This record gives sequence, C-alpha cells and structure tokens, in this order.
Amino acid sequence: MAREFTSVGVVGLGTMGAGIVEVFARNGIDVVAVEISDAALDRGRANLTGSTDRAVARGKLAEADRDALLARVTFAVGLDALHSVDLVIEAVPEHLDLKQRLFAELDRVCKPEAILATNTSSLSVTEISVATARPNQVVGIHFFNPAPVMKLVEVVRTVVTSADVVADVEALCGRLGKVDVTISDRAGFIANALLFGYLNHAVDMFESRYATREDIDAAMKLGCGLPMGPLALMDLIGLDTAYEILDTMYRRGGRDRRHAPVPLLKQMVTAGLLGRKSGRGFYTYERPGSPKVVPDEQTPITTEPAVTSAVVTKVGIVGSGTMATGIIEVFAHAGYEVVSVTRGAEQSAKVFEAVRTSLNKGVVRGRLSEVDRDAALGRINWSATLDHLADVDLVVEAVVEELSVKKALFASLDELCKPGVVLATTTSSLPVIEMAMATQRPADVVGLHFFNPAPAMPLVEIVRTIRTSAETVATAQAVSATLGKTGVVCGDRSGFIVNALLFPYLNDAVRMLEASYSTTDDIDHAMKLGCGYPMGPFELLDVVGLDVALAIQRELYLELREPGFAPAPLLEHLVTAGYLGRKAGRGFRDHTRR
Repeated sequence: MAREFTSVGVVGLGTMGAGIVEVFARNGIDVVAVEISDAALDRGRANLTGSTDRAVARGKLAEADRDALLARVTFAVGLDALHSVDLVIEAVPEHLDLKQRLFAELDRVCKPEAILATNTSSLSVTEISVATARPNQVVGIHFFNPAPVMKLVEVVRTVVTSADVVADVEALCGRLGKVDVTISDRAGFIANALLFGYLNHAVDMFESRYATREDIDAAMKLGCGLPMGPLALMDLIGLDTAYEILDTMYRRGGRDRRHAPVPLLKQMVTAGLLGRKSGRGFYTYERPGSPKVVPDEQTPITTEPAVTSAVVTKVGIVGSGTMATGIIEVFAHAGYEVVSVTRGAEQSAKVFEAVRTSLNKGVVRGRLSEVDRDAALGRINWSATLDHLADVDLVVEAVVEELSVKKALFASLDELCKPGVVLATTTSSLPVIEMAMATQRPADVVGLHFFNPAPAMPLVEIVRTIRTSAETVATAQAVSATLGKTGVVCGDRSGFIVNALLFPYLNDAVRMLEASYSTTDDIDHAMKLGCGYPMGPFELLDVVGLDVALAIQRELYLELREPGFAPAPLLEHLVTAGYLGRKAGRGFRDHTRR
C-alpha cells in the first residue's frame, strides 16, 4: 500500500516553487515552504498569494478555498523547519553544486524515512542523490510551469531509487490530479530533451537572419498549431534557464551539436536580456514580468512599404492534385480570376467537381453563402494547355514533387508568360533556385508553400532565393494577405521554416523510443500535457506518414550534414517494413481497428 503523505516541504519559492506549494495545498496537504532569507520568503509568499488571488478573480477558486489553501502553508526561513515532513521537493536554481549542498543538508535535517525530491529539469538526479546517505530515497519530480495548471509530472528514477519510492510518488501524482510519466535519469528527461533542440534550432534561424522572429513564431503557431512560437516561448522560459538546460543537455547527452547553445543565446544572457522576467529578450515587454509585447527597434515598419508590389488580378494554377485543387479554391474565393491548367478535359472535370464539393461544404457549414460560392466558381476558367497563361499576372505550379518535371515546366512558363509575371512554386522540399535557374527571369521566381488543406490552413511560406527580387517578395506578401493568409518570408533552405523545425523534433522522438527510454504513449503525453502541443510526436508521425517524415529528414540531413539530423534507424526500418502510419493502417500504432 502506498505511503500516506500528510506533510511536504518545498525549498525555493520562486515562480516554480510557489506553484508547487499551491498544488499540494490545493489538494489538502500541509506544506512547509522554506526560503533562505526573510526577504526571499516575503517574495515567495507574494508569489503564492498573487497566484491564488488571480485564480479567485477568474472564478477558478472560491475565496473560502483560497483561505483554506493558504492556511495549510507554513512559511519558514531555514531547512530545520523540514525535520518532520514526509517529502521534500527542492525548486532552487539549476546549479548542480548548489543542489548537492542542499541535499546533503536535507539528508541531515529530515527524518530517515522522508523522500527527497528534486524538481530539476535537466540536471542528473543521480549526481544529486549521491550527496546524501539515502540515494535510494531520492527521486526527480519534475513539474511544469505553471505548476497549478500543467497536468504533466515527470517522475525520474535513478538506478538506485527504490521501486517503493517510485510507486509512492506515482500514487501521489494521481492524488494531485496530475498525469505522471516515469522515466530513467537522462539529460532533459522527455519534454525538455525534445523541446530544447527545437528551440535552439529556432534561435539559430534567427541568429543567421534566415527569417524574422515574428515569421519564425508565426510559422510554428499557424503551421503546427502550437500555443506559442519558439522565440516567444524562450522569453517565457527565461533565456538564462534555457541556456543552462541546453548546456547541461549538451554535456550530458552525448555532445550533440544541436544542443550546444547558439552563441547568440549566451550573448543575450550576458547582456541581461533574459526574456519576460527582465523585460527584454527576443521581444521587448511593457515591464519586467509582463506578457505584453511592445514595439522596439526590431519591430517591422508597417506603414508605407519600402518596395512596391505588382498588381495581380489574374492567376494561373498548374496541376490537378489535392493541393492544386485547394489553391484554386483559395484564389477564386478571394476574388482572383483563375486559369486552371490540367492535362485534359477529364482532369479538369475532376478538379472542378472537387472545388465545387469543397465550396458546397462551406455553404452547408455557414462559412460561405450560395452567392459567394457561385461567384467563386464563375471566376475559374479551365484549360488543357499552358498557352492560356499568356496574359496572367501570377502563375502558381502545384505539380508532382519531381525536380525534372518542375524545371521543365518553369522553362515552358518562361517562354509563354509576359515579362514581369511572378512564377511561383508550391514545392515543400525542393530547392526553389533550381526552378528559378531553369528560366531567364530568376528574379521573378519565388516559393509559395501552402499547407494542406490550403483553404483551411492560414499559413503560406514565401521562399526567396538569392536571385529573387524584393518586388517579387513584396508581391507574394500582398497576394498572401489578399488570400487571408499569413505570409512568412524565409530563405531557400531545405524544410523552409516549419518542416526544418518540426521534423528533427519528430526524429528525436523516434530516437528516444529506439533507445527504449520511454513508450510512445508516455512521450506523446509528455509533449501534449507538458508543452501544450495539440498532438504527440507519434500521433503526428502516423498522420503525416512515416515515409514522408523519412524523406524530409533525409533532405535535411543531406543539406545540413549534421549527425544529429541523420534519420533514426528505427524510422528507416519501419518504412521499409511498410509501417507508414494511418494511410497504411499501421505505424507507431495499429490503425486497422479504428
């Protein structure tokens, strides 16, 4: 039978520590909250009362319950107040020597049967535990910020942690209303090990001026449905905390260069640009601690554009697949005259029917009137030859992802189209410059990467090559805005923004599974509950298709040549065996019975 925890101690009352105190006190457990000085204790008390007062103001906590919660908390200076608690959780800064000294002192103060726990997000629980004479009673209990809200807790066992201790902590997590995942002592555990490689990669994109901070963040929010963009999330976490976690993961996790903190990160920490808590990080905030972003010297000027865009009224779209069909609908619905070019009357009929069916669904769902539907269909002209593109202002190709096919098409468009026409490719993986150099007008060629389904997805990646003119980029931005899409501009690199950040993260999750570190369910739970992701990595891989993920990861590896980007062998083996995800009925999960 699991032991009964009637009292717990929490050491360190910053944002995280105060949140942990609130979690226990909310659930009827007496808490001894400890700090190093009276001033620090006052700040910790203010953190707790501020959080509970906000919960009352929002109607999430009754005043009587708040008062009962606060009555369960005893504030004290010094560790001696913890002599009789059943469990201690420390939430002090992420410095190994500090935690080791603290645990040595807790070992002296606390009763022999007490469990000692660390809330570390990246340090070795094993190295912390050996500072005590009871390493079998030391465990990691990693809450996520804000602790009262986030459901996930990572329970970290070392090679000597008692099985009874782990079981007791797991039961306690259930009592607290949390979902626990139990893992071994590895750098970054689950969530941080997957999250911080992605965040570091985003910082690298920003440092190299590959894309702006706003475009990187918008791309991941709108393209992947994430609650925050990576740079805004770094500001929330704290750049100093992020640096320490990355540095620890790099040193403890095999010295993967993807976890080596980007130089810009160290420079910003040294300069005191720590994110929200200092009032400035990647963004500038109204005041320290405020979530409100205010304009700064990096904020794009949105008054008069520096470069004029071409006027686009008539658009040619080449292709007959799902993506082409969606793009035709998007342009026609936005008021553009559209020339749809397919390989023949039969394909044109199929595309028309698909567009009409999609627009009808919009009418049924109340998103579109019958008049608007008929007007959109009336703007579409159907053709089986490229000759009808002679008078369009913009051509968008959405043909098969084969470089030779696309290059041949762009060479033909170069001959047919009038001067100044923007030629756009919807490729998601091929170098846009290859299509541009198949023409005599590379300055007019740009990538317009729509996401599937095009009518629903709000994002377009605008991919500029080293030959794309500023006017062409401006035209692509103006067209994207008219379509009701957010256009994010980036360079012509494999994966652009979204795929370049998303698929290495998915690949890392496969590597974690391959190493038998955790299960697909626990990894998915960790990312959904700990990071707020709409889907876990294995759920997403099954939806995207393991073969698609493998192809994209191979392209990233071939371009970047970083060992950390090499496709996980398990991913390659599953694809070879026909485990492709939902479309094959089996992937990381069995979909045949669903």
